[in-house]
Amino acid sequence: MAITRRSFLKGAAGSTAAALIGPSLLASASASAAETDGTWKTSGSHWGAFRARIWGGKVQEIKPLDLDKYPTDMLNGIQGIIYSPSRVRYPMVRLDWFKKHKYAAETRGNNRFVRVTWDEALDLFYRELERVQKDYGPWALHTGQTGWRMTGQFHSCTNHMMRAMGLHGYSVKKVGDYSTGAGQTILPYVLGSTEVYAQGTSWELILENSDNIILWGNDPVKNLQVGWTCETHQSYAYLEQLKQKVAKKEINVISVDPVKNKTQRYLENDHLYLNPQTDVAFMLGLAHTLYNEKLYDKAFIDTYCLGFDNFIGYVQGETKDKVEKTPEWAAQICGVSADQIREFARMLVKGRTQLLFGWSVQRQEHGEQPYWMGAVLAAMIGQIGLPGGGISYGHHYSGIGVPSTGFAAPGSFPLNIDQGQEPKYPSQDFNGYSRVIPVARWVDSLMEPGKKINSNGSVVTLPDLKMMVFSGNNPWQHHQDRNRMKKAFRSLQTVVAIDFAWTATCRFSDIVLPACTQWERNDIDGYGAYSGHGLIAMHKLVDPLFQSKTDFDIMTELTRRWGRSEDYTRGMTEMEWVKTLYNNCKEANEGKFAMPEFEEFWELGHLNFGVGKPWVRHADFREDPEINALGTPSGFIEITSRTIGNMGYQFCQEHPMWFEKSERSHGGPGSDKHPFWLQSCHPDKRLHSQMCESEAFRATYTVQGREPIYINPQDAKTKGVKDGDLVRVFNDRGQLLAGAVITDSYAPGVVRIEEGAWYGPLNEKIGAIDTYGDPNTLTQDIPTSELAQATSANTCQVDFEKFKGDVPPVTAFGGPIEVA
Repeated sequence: MAITRRSFLKGAAGSTAAALIGPSLLASASASAAETDGTWKTSGSHWGAFRARIWGGKVQEIKPLDLDKYPTDMLNGIQGIIYSPSRVRYPMVRLDWFKKHKYAAETRGNNRFVRVTWDEALDLFYRELERVQKDYGPWALHTGQTGWRMTGQFHSCTNHMMRAMGLHGYSVKKVGDYSTGAGQTILPYVLGSTEVYAQGTSWELILENSDNIILWGNDPVKNLQVGWTCETHQSYAYLEQLKQKVAKKEINVISVDPVKNKTQRYLENDHLYLNPQTDVAFMLGLAHTLYNEKLYDKAFIDTYCLGFDNFIGYVQGETKDKVEKTPEWAAQICGVSADQIREFARMLVKGRTQLLFGWSVQRQEHGEQPYWMGAVLAAMIGQIGLPGGGISYGHHYSGIGVPSTGFAAPGSFPLNIDQGQEPKYPSQDFNGYSRVIPVARWVDSLMEPGKKINSNGSVVTLPDLKMMVFSGNNPWQHHQDRNRMKKAFRSLQTVVAIDFAWTATCRFSDIVLPACTQWERNDIDGYGAYSGHGLIAMHKLVDPLFQSKTDFDIMTELTRRWGRSEDYTRGMTEMEWVKTLYNNCKEANEGKFAMPEFEEFWELGHLNFGVGKPWVRHADFREDPEINALGTPSGFIEITSRTIGNMGYQFCQEHPMWFEKSERSHGGPGSDKHPFWLQSCHPDKRLHSQMCESEAFRATYTVQGREPIYINPQDAKTKGVKDGDLVRVFNDRGQLLAGAVITDSYAPGVVRIEEGAWYGPLNEKIGAIDTYGDPNTLTQDIPTSELAQATSANTCQVDFEKFKGDVPPVTAFGGPIEVA
């Protein structure tokens, strides 16, 4: 290990950057907050549990819950969400849509709105639902765009919207998500489950048994700050131990990444630079070495896998393109020398090796391939199912790897209408269109209705959508290519947005309804999505601000318009629902966890169920692959998938392969015109777009009020850009303003703008500059392949220059232009 640890990294691009994470993130939380003026209440969030001091009807102070020993500083942004100038204050209707009684497509996005009463707004909402179902049918309504929501099991905005819409009629839904669309589609064919959302081998077993940990496009120190439910941050205790083991050279940790990320800077581990989007070429070079030097585990391959010979024929250049995937071949693509590739391959089989993949590597064109190829590498190493070995695709997410207690979390408000109920409009005639479409292909539906596309073995006919409903969801953040979206939205007749913040989605809608935040209502939430650590009481901190309402109240009033409010609510109030969900949870955990009566729990504010027992992913499969077969068609690891091969797709064939990208930096396609690869990863100071509206917190990282763009010093010098300058970032798809941060954590030719930055176009015109810095102004709206049809945001080439001229104001925040 010591012999090869540094040798293969010699010559890697970039030098060690100053750490951007200090001990503060991993420092113990302060003791319980001092009792001062006001009342302290418990609540939760994606950023963790906390206690809030309420005085004078306002949240005055927030302290992390004592149970959270590693709280994120994003808790400091919560007050800025509640009291943001970007709050949706009143029901609003787009001026031209309202006044002209036409769709006024050409002015959609000009942000001019009229304030109306709640009754007027809900009447218009209901009128449009009626019109679309009568004039067209269920194929014209899309209610399938769903996102991260806010925490809380009862007040899940997705569930409330879907249940209410289901009581009116059927509509077009979606499959997949933007986070892991390619991965969750390919991995069931290879490893038998989506893997990306599955519990992984416990961290303590990794720390005890791993000799090598490969963080492949993976930044857990950054991403584990947030969780799907109320986050516990227990993973940071293990990361702290890992840092100590790296310092003592007890574990060899390598970050395989085009940039030196936050985790690498914290752990101070080794970094292997790859040219962006070339992971598969690099891995094929590794596979060639493992096979030809007879380093791979043949017994594991023969016992647990199918289709290796077919794959290795491709690696040896005997099939397909007839090109041998030697380290020399791979080096020309990935930027790692052939000798380094060979050394890396030899290191993988020296001791126990744990591969930890992030999600960013599958959000690229042909994104199915790196995840599939990662599984093949893990199979060749032969340690799948062993503690501290194998592969994981989720140890950066929601505390995966923290042992589960087995606590059954509370259920939620029902997503679907009750059994035996029929909607007001029961027609399920979709006019030949598909009723379910890939989540990232809805803009294609608006641009090319009726087009047939391949998707995961089926043919999808894109529906001719006329109306869309969004609730707690911001597609004008997570979808790609803003100017294409502008064109597409002009074909919609009606768009309804329900939200508490005036996002770009609200700006491009026709009816906007003000929901309240999660801290203006009562709820409960699991504490630890995967650990099952406990339960949080989410006490209402303050009354709903302005004229905002809970999603429950909004949909109750809406369904009352066609006489179905009792069916929607089941005759229960908010607190009756919260208590019911708690009691159902108590019953489900009977005999395993002692839970008090609801009233006692509500006063306590949280329950703590401790820590679970360590666990090894795929251990049962390794023990007996016949009895504990995987969920693949064969029950084994499918290195070659006949099922996929029989689909006949061009860019996802029967085994993993290297496909050139439509755009790629460092001499690849498009780099002559736009030479910089734009990385748009998950942000460090937000949850996607949540918290971007928090003014004081946003000011801690912006540059001249704009989203940062991270640039290598050499590139900045070439462009005449200094730290703190405003730059224009552009390509043929769009342009934006961002603030330069010069850092050697980024290699030459690589820049980063974190996704989730709010879109603030100068005006509604196609091509208008984005004034704040949303990277999806520039990203490609193309599918990963015919299999997943997932997002390819990381396949993106740009150029940049120092901005000159009059600086436009930021238009992303502050709400609509209210017209009397």
